Amino acid sequence: MIFPPSEIAMKVSIALGIGLLVGFERAWAHKEVGVRTFSITALLGMLAALVSTQFAIVGLAGVFVLVACINARSLLAERSVEMTTSVALVVTFICGVLVGQGHLFTPVASAIIMTMLLAWKTELHRFAGDLAPEEVRGAVLLGLIGFVIYPLLPNRFVDSWQLLNPRQSWIIVIIVAGLGFLNYVLLRLFANRGLYYTAGLGGLVNSTATVAELARLLTQGSSGMAVALVLITSVAMFLRNLVILAILAPAAAPIALWPILAMTIVAAYFAWKKRDAGAQVVKPLHVSSPVSLKYVLKFGALFVLMQVIGTIGARYLGKFGFLALSLLGGMVSSASTTAAAAAMAIHGKLSPDVAGIATVFASITSTLVNLPLVERQTHDRSLLRMLAAISGFLVVVGLVVLVVRERIGGRW
Repeated sequence: MIFPPSEIAMKVSIALGIGLLVGFERAWAHKEVGVRTFSITALLGMLAALVSTQFAIVGLAGVFVLVACINARSLLAERSVEMTTSVALVVTFICGVLVGQGHLFTPVASAIIMTMLLAWKTELHRFAGDLAPEEVRGAVLLGLIGFVIYPLLPNRFVDSWQLLNPRQSWIIVIIVAGLGFLNYVLLRLFANRGLYYTAGLGGLVNSTATVAELARLLTQGSSGMAVALVLITSVAMFLRNLVILAILAPAAAPIALWPILAMTIVAAYFAWKKRDAGAQVVKPLHVSSPVSLKYVLKFGALFVLMQVIGTIGARYLGKFGFLALSLLGGMVSSASTTAAAAAMAIHGKLSPDVAGIATVFASITSTLVNLPLVERQTHDRSLLRMLAAISGFLVVVGLVVLVVRERIGGRW
């Protein structure tokens, strides 16, 4: 059996990198089993796979013996078992075997994910301890809508006007709900670091609800902080809508990129100017989970409504009909409006240009909706005037960049 040196060098490097990655994390966590053991285990898996499948099985049995010895010693010394480290050691060996078999993405991605889970022990424990029953039900619901309901839906138009394809529509709901749930997890993990983290992560989940909650927490004389928080929420909303558009309709993303990027830069600049270094969380932010039965049904109904009305409007009123609808849709949910525009674009009911412009319009409207929310919660006229002036300038910048981009592109 001859092993090409260049190929073996690559496999040894990858296996060693995997072992070092996990081993350093275990060493930083002050575990007795650290860098050398994990590195050698990964190399053992790689070499065992090169020899034969049978030898890899024998090597795995040896790793189990090593795990048993480690836990026996831990029981005698500290009266506890190293379950997490033991499982990580077995996974490291399997990653090494996969490297030896010629795989790259699977072992590397698995090692990175495993290291992240090990490193985030404190955050994950806190998050799990703070989970409410409705949030657990939300995670189950996400699996239900993705793996149970989706395969049962018909993949065809259910009406003679070809307005609604249940499976095509439902996949959009799954994607947006999944993104929302990921953002919600990040909010729960990192919101305690300060109000600015809360504003940014909350804006990714639900910008309108976040602005309403943050405005309620602020007091008189904190207008600078209030402006910064609202603008950070808008920045997060801009980026979220752009990501949704890029995922669902990549051809439409370049049209929305420059206007949204310009508005993001302007909003971030004023947020930086108005920031207050002492902005700390006063109390937890109550933003409901984006994966609940109520939320999913609401988002799904709004998305379908936007898609049906938008299709009819585009047929009889042209692109201006849908763009007018996107302005109204942004007042309710810019994410739903963006998803509807993207869905229509990928199915040929809208051009990518119109879908991108609709995303910009919905984002602008969602930004302006924050003004009455802040005024109703704070009753601070000076704050409202300051925020209105900045928001107006932000909107003008976005529209100017949009017009310039469309004229240069010769499409509008």
